[in-house]
Amino acid sequence: MLLSDVVEVSNEVAATRSRLAKRSTLATLLRRAEIEDIEIVVTYLAGELRQRRTGVGWAGLASLPEPAAAPTLTVHVVDAAFAAMSVLSGRGSAAARSAAVATLFGQATAAEQRFLRGLVSGDVRQGALDAVVLDAVAEAAGVPVAAVRRAAMLRGATAPVASAALTGGVQALTAFTVTPGQPVRPMLASTAPDVGWAFAKIGAAPSAVDVKLDGIRIQVHKSGSSVSVFTRSLDDITARLPEVVSLAQALPVDGVILDGEAILVDVSGRPRPFQETASRTSTLQVGQRTDERQEMRGYFFDCLHVDGEDLIDKPLIERLVHLDRLLPTAAVVPRLVTSDQQAALTFFEEAVDAGHEGVVVKATAATYEAGRRGAGWVKVKPRHTLDLVVLAVEWGSGRRQGMLSNIHLGARDEAGAFVMLGKTFKGMTDEMLAWQTERFLELETRRTSYVVHVRPEQVVEIAFDGLQTSTRYPGGVALRFARVLRYRDDKRAPDADTIETVRRLAG
Repeated sequence: MLLSDVVEVSNEVAATRSRLAKRSTLATLLRRAEIEDIEIVVTYLAGELRQRRTGVGWAGLASLPEPAAAPTLTVHVVDAAFAAMSVLSGRGSAAARSAAVATLFGQATAAEQRFLRGLVSGDVRQGALDAVVLDAVAEAAGVPVAAVRRAAMLRGATAPVASAALTGGVQALTAFTVTPGQPVRPMLASTAPDVGWAFAKIGAAPSAVDVKLDGIRIQVHKSGSSVSVFTRSLDDITARLPEVVSLAQALPVDGVILDGEAILVDVSGRPRPFQETASRTSTLQVGQRTDERQEMRGYFFDCLHVDGEDLIDKPLIERLVHLDRLLPTAAVVPRLVTSDQQAALTFFEEAVDAGHEGVVVKATAATYEAGRRGAGWVKVKPRHTLDLVVLAVEWGSGRRQGMLSNIHLGARDEAGAFVMLGKTFKGMTDEMLAWQTERFLELETRRTSYVVHVRPEQVVEIAFDGLQTSTRYPGGVALRFARVLRYRDDKRAPDADTIETVRRLAG
């Protein structure tokens, strides 16, 4: 398939706000795609490259060759070019990458160049979110959308599911099951300002109240003697968590999938700051010595599969029976099952006093809604916090001269774009300023005299005292006294809070 076909459809999708029209346009293109092109086309339609990292940044796209007069590029050629760039390393790699960019973009028309720049920068704003693409796959394949969505949740990726649906129909989709070794998209929690609100939102009694640990979300898979550990974004970090691997290998079961958190604790068992946990999970190499005064521990709150039995469609209370049977008490997230809101509030206060983030209130009858922010889980923290995305950064002044300081904050809207809610430079340490200056220059897409606009990728956890109506910002609300708590490298932009969530909190 020609890249120009994808670009044309992307432009059509961007030009309409109708979800049905987007779905129909995407489905028409998918029906035309050759089998070997389906996964590439689906990924491009979602505004992404198949390669997680290409080494191509804003600077590498600043000066491009003259565009081609007529479209000749195929999606296969484009994918192969980016794949080749992604493996370049060592001496001479920068020059080789620049040459590869020039060659690829020199074959692209002006419209194709704009589209490719958007794919590289993560800035294809066409409103074709993953959910819309899945709906289009279902329409193109003539299969129930529920079957496509479920397969994508269990596979953890849209492209292979699209290929299966379009080539094998419903029968091919049934092959996607909960399988140890294949990560599942994690269930996520919505937000409530207090325990009482969470109980009202759950609307079921009794509820399970879990301590909310301030760690890294992990999914642990055991199949025989093999153990794999995945992050919430489904990256494999097995080699970085030897303590968790040892725990899993000792479990009296042949196959299991566990959902939980990894957290760094000191000798007393008290959690260390999140930044230390994140640093430990992102940098530890096999055989590297660790600080004996600290230990990385795995704590688990759900069980999705045991020895051939899938549990995601079972109620939480049944999944917890398997969890408690398999794991030592010390490896299970502290939990209270109660209908008493006062008891839950006391449990919440004790969790916060112990250095934890808060609690997650869960409906005991809820199934595991993989890949969704289900209504059955509601998190409660002692302060208002949101996970937002950095859209731009302003250069600092005075003591912060030469550093990127004031960050522009955005929440996701239903089309996948970001709605600005305000700015903040509060809560930033000197180390954070140095880090974010380097980080956001890597994500730069363009700049004015004092603002650096960046690819909307970096998630930041923001604390704030309240929300107020605002005519200044397009979302109609603004954060009051916003301050940075931490950067969340364990989350991606699609995991950020939505403008709908913000408006609900505003009342």
